Amino acid sequence: MKIGLFFGTFNPIHIGHLIIANHLAEFSDLEQIWLVVTPHNPLKKKSTLLDDYHRLEMVHLATADYPKLKPSDIEFKLPQPNYTVNTLAHLQEKYPQNEFALIMGEDNLNSLQKWKNHEVILQNHELYVYPRITSEPQPKPGFLENFKAKIHTIDAPIVEISSTFIRNAIKGKKNINPMLPAKVADYIEHNLFYTK
Repeated sequence: MKIGLFFGTFNPIHIGHLIIANHLAEFSDLEQIWLVVTPHNPLKKKSTLLDDYHRLEMVHLATADYPKLKPSDIEFKLPQPNYTVNTLAHLQEKYPQNEFALIMGEDNLNSLQKWKNHEVILQNHELYVYPRITSEPQPKPGFLENFKAKIHTIDAPIVEISSTFIRNAIKGKKNINPMLPAKVADYIEHNLFYTK
């Protein structure tokens, strides 16, 4: 099975994430999309990042009605800090029958050369890149030249919703329910998340 890995803190997951994940599940050759919840890095200040399991629970709630979208806590069990190259190696070892591809925004592709062992990622995995409105610097000329066949640019809708915007709006007592799956909005409201 060909699986796309969509990494994120999902703090919280919102309809933008679902639109991209579902678009890739329906309009690419990826058979499933795993939404990989990135755990809190113990070396970083926690600030507004919710507990790992609350964020995972919200991904479960958001994807329950989408059979091709699966929540994943695989990084919770791996050493910190998490490097994508290590997670990919672990998954390939654990599920040798599957082929794993990486889903990322255009902004991440532009900064890929700063990632740990990015050449290994590009050699062993395909990338599915969705458009972002970005002011990120472009990658060095020729950097991706040898890997063009492995990079698929996906014509997904550009969704400019951010989890930061949602957290700030909740704190400001704004109604942002249209931006969240209903079960996620209820879960946040019930637990009084992001209010302080």
